Amino acid sequence: MKVLQEVVEVSGEGLEALIGKKVTLLCANYFYTGKLIGVNQTCVKLENAAIVYQTGAWTDKNYADEQPLGAKEFYVQTSAIESFGILK
Repeated sequence: MKVLQEVVEVSGEGLEALIGKKVTLLCANYFYTGKLIGVNQTCVKLENAAIVYQTGAWTDKNYADEQPLGAKEFYVQTSAIESFGILK
């Protein structure tokens, strides 16, 4: 049996709720981490962004291989983001 659910958009939820916090974005090809400082319809802006090549154990305090991208601000397209959250 199919169950129909109504989806209600709530302002200030999702990525918007994490502005100002260090987040990890799990994207189609790479993982990115950094302080989330901006969100719009097409992009998110990270401050002091890094790319994560190896996570190591999820319970570890730091990622096994996290490389700074060298830019003070870095943009990631929202269409590439599969999931996100505060992990480390």
